[in-house]
Parts: sequence; structure tokens; C-alpha cells
Amino acid sequence: MTALEPSDADVAAEAAPLPGPFDSGQDGILGKTHRALSVGIVCVVLLIAFEATAVGTAMPVAARELRGVSLYAFAFSAYFTTSLFAMVLSGQWADRSGPLRPLVTGISAFAAGLLLSGTAGAMWLFIVGRAVQGLGGGLVIVALYVVVSRAYSERLRPAIMAAFAASWVIPSVVGPLASGTVTEHLGWRWVFVGIPVLVVLPLATALPAIRAMASGPADPSGPVPAFDRRRIRLALAISLGAGLLQYAGQDLNWWSLLPGAAGAALIVPAVLGLLPRGTYRAARGLPSVVLLRGVAAGSFIAAESFVPLMLVTQRGLSPTLAGLSLAVGGATWALGSYIQSRPRVEPHRERLLMGGMVLVAAAIAAAPSVLIDSVPVWIVGVAWAVGCLGMGAVIASTSVLLLKLSPPEEAGTNSAALQISDGLSNVLLLSAGGAAFAALGGGAVGAHDLSAADASHPAAFAAVFLPMAAVALAGVWVATRVRTAHGGV
Repeated sequence: MTALEPSDADVAAEAAPLPGPFDSGQDGILGKTHRALSVGIVCVVLLIAFEATAVGTAMPVAARELRGVSLYAFAFSAYFTTSLFAMVLSGQWADRSGPLRPLVTGISAFAAGLLLSGTAGAMWLFIVGRAVQGLGGGLVIVALYVVVSRAYSERLRPAIMAAFAASWVIPSVVGPLASGTVTEHLGWRWVFVGIPVLVVLPLATALPAIRAMASGPADPSGPVPAFDRRRIRLALAISLGAGLLQYAGQDLNWWSLLPGAAGAALIVPAVLGLLPRGTYRAARGLPSVVLLRGVAAGSFIAAESFVPLMLVTQRGLSPTLAGLSLAVGGATWALGSYIQSRPRVEPHRERLLMGGMVLVAAAIAAAPSVLIDSVPVWIVGVAWAVGCLGMGAVIASTSVLLLKLSPPEEAGTNSAALQISDGLSNVLLLSAGGAAFAALGGGAVGAHDLSAADASHPAAFAAVFLPMAAVALAGVWVATRVRTAHGGV
């Protein structure tokens, strides 16, 4: 019996109303069998979530102190470009010898990158640390998916994905506040240096359970597959191409066309080689699952990036209040992920995906209504809470479907494809939205200067939100394609 096949106990549990997947009985994710593993890997996600929310708050102070404000954007893009390469490497590594080694290596690199950035004396060294951190993050996220594929039955996977989503709620609220306090009273370096201390608990809790339940190749009796050097080369190409596109998007001028064109030339063949065949045309089954993940993540994140800027420059909110307008989204995101985890929802997952994308499209379309002075600003908070509800259901469901449609020996490769679709779509749609924003007088997105957009025309914001809403609406159709030709998902 493979890790993807339910045991007799799982089949019996599916037929009975109790216990549920969250119960602490023998069969739940917090039951005796899975408790240590569940707590450990959720702690790993909690660490990543806290880093993502806390480091962003300290980053402007770090760039100013290191006299590297002009290189500020590269502190973000360095993380992303190296993580793309690491995702592909982690997928092959996990399929070849199990998820334990890439997970340990990833957590170690993640911590080492934080320490390097936190002790950097120059901006270029700070950026190198962020690149090392991105390598670790890419290794970890794909390895975690393989752990879920190996150690949890199909019935329990929606619940552990919901737990992953819930682990972002507290960091999304506490992270910026804690980071701001530490930065103000102790200095920004303590934010970077302090987070690696949190690595000890996940390692001590999760690694023994992973070694017992999910280590080794998927088929111990079969030959060990070799690394696919072609995919490694494609991963390097997609990382370099994404970096060039981000560089081109920092300063819109004629010279930017050269790195932009070079980036596109690298990305297109790499995407065709790394994503499942038929992804670009929404072929039924796995290709549409991967495409839907990119459509949802890219449209939502690209729009969300402009919400605080719109509230500050067009409605006069302080940056703190503008950020707090999105805070409730963490809770509704977790709620959407929890809803998809309920056993009764499983037969209706395709409809859940369609409904989730409708909510996402509606939220993005409603946000720019605050450009009209008579519309209260709290509308944005309500709209984004609704959008996050849909995103919670869609993101967790695409993860569940990917593992369901992936043979054990391909779980790593397909998980890497899902993450590449997610991350790359963020870059492409944010670059497109930023170009439209700048073209209509919004200023250069990479400037990170709110005053640059003070005089921007409201149409600059509408040119971002309305096309992203259309992209999200197209995701409703893509969601109808996740069902295979045989009627299953």
C-alpha cells in the first residue's frame, strides 16, 4: 500500500460521521499517529509565516541604515528568484530520496540566510543573505508537500492544509507589530537574528516523525531515479528570467525593454518544460489545477499590493491604518481553508473552486470603488475579507487536488510545478499591473516612495484592479476543468 492509498481504517472513517479529520482520536491529524508530525510541520509553516510578515516591516530600516535604498527591491527579488530554482531541485530531490534531506537543508539555509542578512555590513551582503534564504524557502515548501503526500491519507490532507493556512493568522497580525517594536527599541538586526532561534522547535518535533513516516524513496524496491539535468537547467533559466523581468519593471524606460525581452525569452521555454503538458491551454485534470493556482495567486496578490498605496494616496489613510484594513483577511483565509477541509465538501470541490474564484473576482472589482469619495473606506476591508475567504478555499483545494492527482513518485515534481505557477504568476501579473499603473501616471512601482504616487490619477489604480478582476473571473472557467475526463478530481 502506498502513502496515497487509504487504509481500511480510513475507508471506514469516511463512511462514518465521526471522527472528523481534526479530531484528536487515532485517525485525526492530532491523533496519536500524526500528532508529533502535524505539530512539527505546522510549526515550520508558522516560522515561514512569521518571517514573511516580520521581515517586511524591518526591511526599509535595514535598507536605509545600509545605504542601499536604491537596491531595496532586489532584497525581495533575490529571495524569489532563488526560491524558484530551489523548488525544482527540492521536487526532484524529494522524489529521489524522500523529503527529509531537502527539508533539513532548506530549514538550515533559511536560518543561515537570516543570520547573514542580520549581520550584513553592506547592502550587497544583505541581498546575498536574502538569496540564501530564498533557496531555503523553496526547498522547504516543496518538501512539506511531499511529506503530506507520504504521511497523510487522502482523507486527512484537506485538514492539514487547513492547519497550514491557520498558522498564518497569528503571524499576519502579530508579526508586523512585534517586528516594528523590536526594530524601534532594539534595532532591525534583531528581527533577522532572532527568528532562526525558532528553528529549534520545528526540527526537534518534526524530524523524528518525518524520518519514521515519510523518509526514503516512494518505491524502496525500485531503482533510484537520477536527477533530471534538463529540468535543472530550465529551473535556472526561469529563475534568471524572472530576475530580469523584475529588474526591467523597476524603472520603466526604453532600456528596460532589453532585460525584459531577455527575461521573457528565458521564461517561456522554461515554463513549457517545467509545468505539466497542457497547462497553458487548461487541459483537464492536473494541468488545470496548476494553472488555477497561478491565476488565483497572481491576480489576488497583484491587486493586494496596490490596496495600501491606494488608501494612503487617494483617501488619506496612514500606512498603519491602510495595512490594518487587510488584517481581517488572515482570519477569513483560514476560514475558507477550514471549509474546504470538511468531509461533506469533498464531493463538491469543483463547485467550491468556482465559488471561491467568484469571491476573489468580486473582491478585486469592488476594491477600487473607494476611489469615489462618497464610498466609505471600510468597504475595502469587507471586500478583502470576502476575497480572502475565496482564496483560502481555492489555494488549499488546489494543493489537495494536486496531491490526489499525483502518483507518489511524482509528488515532488508536481508540487514544484504548483509552486512555480504560484510564484511566477505573481511576478508576471504584478509587472503587468505595475506597467499599467505607471503608464497612467501612478509612478514607478519600484520606487517605494508614497509621495511619488500622490498626484496619480484614479484611473491608474483602476487600470490595475479591473484587469486583475477579469483574470480572476477567468479562473472560474479554469475551475471547471479540474475534473478529469473520467469525472474524478
